[in-house]
Amino acid sequence: MSTREDRLDRILGRLDREGTVGVDALSEELGVSLATIRRDLDLLEERRLLERTHGGATRKNVNYDLSLRYKEAAATEAKAAIARAAVAQISPGTAVGLSGGTTTFQVADAISERDDLVSDLTVVTNAVNVAHKLAVHPGIKVVVCGGIINPSSFELVGSFVDAVLASIWLDLAFIGVHAFSAGAGVMTVNEAEAHVNRLMAQRAQRAVVVADSSKYGRRSFASVGGADVFSSIITDDGLGAEAVTELTAAGFDVDLATTDGPTGGTR
Repeated sequence: MSTREDRLDRILGRLDREGTVGVDALSEELGVSLATIRRDLDLLEERRLLERTHGGATRKNVNYDLSLRYKEAAATEAKAAIARAAVAQISPGTAVGLSGGTTTFQVADAISERDDLVSDLTVVTNAVNVAHKLAVHPGIKVVVCGGIINPSSFELVGSFVDAVLASIWLDLAFIGVHAFSAGAGVMTVNEAEAHVNRLMAQRAQRAVVVADSSKYGRRSFASVGGADVFSSIITDDGLGAEAVTELTAAGFDVDLATTDGPTGGTR
């Protein structure tokens, strides 16, 4: 039987493709009761990801895809903990790269709460929502890579991004990803975004993956790199000891952020 998270992902995916979904069809496809599907749809409606109709649901009229809106609502406590651990590694006066993604957006939010950083920091990003978040602080020099925007992720990609990144150096880069594992390394769903992420990481003295533990062991379409590109991974303390051992053996330092404290610890 599918887990709730799996069901929600599949419901949103079908809604993205078809625009509408029916309770009966979803129940048969996912192998759960009609009541379970109705509860799933009610939950997604509460998160403003769809509109309930008689016998099903329809996609809301939004400017970005449903999967991104779902990810923004998912694992928020873990992502906030990861962001706190990431920002603890930033020193005033440095140049920091931030890729797109819900976790890196949390990093931007955590930067905004540090008085010493908002008065003296340079941030380079290819994500327009991250830039918008930080642009209100006059003490932060925000450098936005030009390019073509992906409306599903708010990330800029293309040759303009490459030109900007090729002309700068960063002290530290935080890269958000869709999947990571000891064997396959770091991955994302879009090959153009993977290219930008890899280039940003390579332009940094130290590149760090920020990703919640639910992404461990998954596979995604486009490879970003392994321990040859990223020195460490910051994830939450939901990652098991066996996974930590596997990642360490693969060459990554693993920083586990605790959800009840400001930073995590390396294991």
